[in-house]
Amino acid sequence: MSPLKKSIDDAGGVPVVALACGKSPRAIYKWLTADCLPRTEYTGETDYSKKIADLAAAKGKPFDPAWLLIEAHPKKSAV
Repeated sequence: MSPLKKSIDDAGGVPVVALACGKSPRAIYKWLTADCLPRTEYTGETDYSKKIADLAAAKGKPFDPAWLLIEAHPKKSAV
């Protein structure tokens, strides 16, 4: 299981993450298909990784948002 998928599952699943991030479930499924967070997460326009981490922590499955940013980076294979 990819780190992004595990993080979303730990946060409560696609519908919960979509609601918290103000996105549609389809948008979250696109992140999962691409196995990365959107570009806006890396330009400072959004803070989805923090929102996902907060949801997961509330369910007793905490992780560092910085870890998710690294693991779900769109160019992680080139880094």
